[in-house]
Amino acid sequence: MNNDSSQLQRGLKNRHIQLIAMGGAIGTGLFLGSAQIIQSAGPSIILGYAIGGLIVFLIMRHLGEMIVEEPVAGSFSHFAYKYWGKFPGFITGWNYWVLYILVAMTELTAVGKYINYWWPQIPAWQSVLFFFVVITAVNLTNVKFYGESEFWLAIIKVTAVVAMILFGLFLLFTADANSTASFSNLWSHGGFFPHGFDGLFYMLAFLMFAFGGIELIGMAAAEAKDPKTTIPKAINQVVIRILVFYVGSLAILLSLVPWNQLDLGGLDKSPFVMIFSQMGIGWAAHLLNFIILTAALSVYNSGMYANSRMVFGLAQQGNAPKVFTKTNKQGVPVPAVLLSAFLIFGCVLLNYFVPEDALGHLMYVVVGALVLNWAMISLTHLKYRSHIKKAQIKTSYPALWSPFSNYLVLGFIAVVLYIMWQQGFKESVLMIPIWIVFMFIFYKFLNRKTEN
Repeated sequence: MNNDSSQLQRGLKNRHIQLIAMGGAIGTGLFLGSAQIIQSAGPSIILGYAIGGLIVFLIMRHLGEMIVEEPVAGSFSHFAYKYWGKFPGFITGWNYWVLYILVAMTELTAVGKYINYWWPQIPAWQSVLFFFVVITAVNLTNVKFYGESEFWLAIIKVTAVVAMILFGLFLLFTADANSTASFSNLWSHGGFFPHGFDGLFYMLAFLMFAFGGIELIGMAAAEAKDPKTTIPKAINQVVIRILVFYVGSLAILLSLVPWNQLDLGGLDKSPFVMIFSQMGIGWAAHLLNFIILTAALSVYNSGMYANSRMVFGLAQQGNAPKVFTKTNKQGVPVPAVLLSAFLIFGCVLLNYFVPEDALGHLMYVVVGALVLNWAMISLTHLKYRSHIKKAQIKTSYPALWSPFSNYLVLGFIAVVLYIMWQQGFKESVLMIPIWIVFMFIFYKFLNRKTEN
């Protein structure tokens, strides 16, 4: 291994960055998590994803302005550390790391559900263990191999979602009188807001889970070739992706079968699979389940990558043990990958002991860590803007409508926390201040040891 932290290699090409960005945004939150939201919000889920997408795009532009100027390992933790202070940098980095441990565990748990669709007799923990070993092995190879694996996993799901939309349109335009398929399903069964605006409003918090992972572009910046070109291109296409993959796919699918006739039965079933299954198109349901399986593996793969690079960045700052700055000859931070893998292994145990509740618990905890992560990005960006204004620096990729957009994002995050509190997830909200206090004590402890 090599102690030189510069050994991270710029092995990610433009096509890798594009697909990493796309891959991070299409996973369990859309394919599996949307089941509960459809039951509560009906067709208005489409508007919900459009609102969530706008907020996420603004956050991405905040992050984008900073990373295009300084494409470094550790991404927004580096910026919080540099422009805000040591503790904000410390908590931003560790929160992101914990977030992606949880995201990886969530996606891995979902993999067990998808395998059970075909083979219900296989215990979830066995599927989880198998794919845990495979993805860990992928992340221990060089970054080009990671980029290539993510490229093809993402290609599969992106192609599938587009094909599903086109097939859905074909079914809609060729529907006969006996078919359930009709665009009128979007407003005929209780209206676009069947449970009123409240039905959508109280789902906004859980809908945001689907967008977790979209900021992976920031983590890939340190290993991107020509980041000043590839990063803005990837971020600008976020809007198009959200419109196509979230808004477009759900609009088509909810037109095929009335939302109130879907047999979803909770978090365990994918509305995408169930729609084609109920229409009697078995081959499409099986194909879609395979696609969704690759989607979960893709986000898990990306999560493992993001985790290792964040620990690497934290170690460079002195906020994690120096052993995590070590890389092998291929530029892979092996100790950082193994640390993340060790904790993600907890997912195997979770699925062994509580397979029924594992996914639900993980998704709600993730949302708490996710909103703190997004809030830190927008707050850090405000500090960054203040710095460049004083230094009279003009950036090449300025954020949209800043500082108004920063306050809009922070206001939306406050609304998400209010929703979680009202909807019976007070534990997730209370965990945020407890986590901040815990991290502050940990930070002080580490600093005291350093001073001594």
